[in-house]
Amino acid sequence: MTAHPQPAATDPVTEAKAIVERYLELSMIPDPEGASAFLAPGFELVFTGGRRFTSPAESAAFNVKRYAWVKKRFLRTDAALDPATGDIHVYNTGYLYGAWPDGTEFDGNRYMDCFVVRDGRIVRTDVWNDSAEIRLHAAGLAEAPL
Repeated sequence: MTAHPQPAATDPVTEAKAIVERYLELSMIPDPEGASAFLAPGFELVFTGGRRFTSPAESAAFNVKRYAWVKKRFLRTDAALDPATGDIHVYNTGYLYGAWPDGTEFDGNRYMDCFVVRDGRIVRTDVWNDSAEIRLHAAGLAEAPL
């Protein structure tokens, strides 16, 4: 009788990276309801400038005011397990591309999203990007050239 190989146990760090990437993909559609399936109760999202949201629907509504449309081009996703808490810290970096509210297209807008994944659910996200600097530069208000 031939033994069937057992499936390998899923590595929690690899799983957390996949959770974050799927969440981001759904957030870009935007599909706030689908993205919410990956969140823990009490989820907290902190955008650039310290703006706080508690759901993907809130951040999508904010982005509608900031961009005509926006997407992320993933550069890399890294993750590390915090052995003291069991949390997995996931870092997704890349570039935003899209159009500003006036229709002007942009690309190469750097971003960094930092996630905390606990028990297979996202509990917190911190988001940083260059949008404000790009807009300051366009308005002639940047302190140094980009």
